[in-house]
Amino acid sequence: PMADRDILLALASKVAEIAHLPVMADTATLYRALNGLNPIRPVVLLDELPWNQLNHAHELDLYCEDSYLRAVELAFRRTLYQWAHCPGDMLVKPFFALHRSVHIGSIGVTVEEDTLAADQGNHIVAHRYHDQLPDWEALEKLHVPEITVDQALDDARRERLEGIFGDILPIRMTGVTHAGFFMPWDDLSMWRGAEPLMVDLVDRPEFIHALMRRITDIRIATLDKLEAMGLLDAYMPVLHCTAGLVDELPGDVSGTVTRQNLWGRGTAQIFSAVSPAMHDAFEIEYAREFFKGFGLVYYGCCEPLDRKIDVVKKLPNLRKISITPWADVHAAAEQMGGDYVLARKPNPAAVAVPVLDEEALRLDILDTLDACRRSGTPCEFTLKDISSVCYRPDNLTRWERVVKETVMNY
Repeated sequence: PMADRDILLALASKVAEIAHLPVMADTATLYRALNGLNPIRPVVLLDELPWNQLNHAHELDLYCEDSYLRAVELAFRRTLYQWAHCPGDMLVKPFFALHRSVHIGSIGVTVEEDTLAADQGNHIVAHRYHDQLPDWEALEKLHVPEITVDQALDDARRERLEGIFGDILPIRMTGVTHAGFFMPWDDLSMWRGAEPLMVDLVDRPEFIHALMRRITDIRIATLDKLEAMGLLDAYMPVLHCTAGLVDELPGDVSGTVTRQNLWGRGTAQIFSAVSPAMHDAFEIEYAREFFKGFGLVYYGCCEPLDRKIDVVKKLPNLRKISITPWADVHAAAEQMGGDYVLARKPNPAAVAVPVLDEEALRLDILDTLDACRRSGTPCEFTLKDISSVCYRPDNLTRWERVVKETVMNY
């Protein structure tokens, strides 16, 4: 059998070759133009693939014996798989991102849950959460987390990887790229469960405000700490399933990276069920505080925001808004105009079928393109949260082909 070093060297060579293709420069230009509100054409991305369903041809089999090198091998094989089968406008980086071993400790509360798996081997499962923050007393548990960095481990890993493939694919130490994420309602949904939260918004608003005050203060203090420790990372070619390159945030910052160099990323997915006024009072008001001083902000994930655009617009330096399958894309584009990027999330249910309906998919994409053209709104398409392709990997290849063709020929 090949030695671990030989396996990684071969894979790194393939990745490096792709990263240096002329199309990568074009893709970077595409991202920058879109985020600068002067698009060349919509960007098409696929993310959060159901990896457990994609290994029919054994392209994702792992051969390294060392557990850490296996993780590196997995990252390479996934990149090569996606490039071969459903790249969209993916950007393959001309380096290996070695994440610094930054450990952000507990804020005093953990997720306690029961889970149920429908598809064995898939990380997507059903959850039933236990309420960890039921009362005022429980708020006392919340505190600013400890942050540590294992510099010796980072140095050892870097040296090891450089010795294997550093001359072909340079190693880039990567800081905390999710430091600008403010998603307290995602966390609260897991710390408490959806039902207690929804009931408390109505029955105990002052308790919810106290909870949000506490969490916001902790998150801001944590961000301040990461900034002071020099642990933020400004290079965000992709941030949580969206194109991140933009001229206003250069990315290769010399000196200490501050939040001014970063994208902020916010969402309150559980708030699909609340009114615009509630969304504003219990989320946007706090998010505004957190995002103060950020370079740009991207807001929204799976919650429909078509009836809340005016509320979301209160965020500082807002540049991009997520518009999900459950939102009215025409209403959203009309309110956004040319001032924001519309991050369209086509429905992943389209690929979770035995046979992909290409015509229905084309019409759905055209509907978004029409809405955005009418309002002069820059847009991107990201297929994400793909929990299943019905064990038919070809669905992703066909989805990518149809959407790319539709966008290119529009």
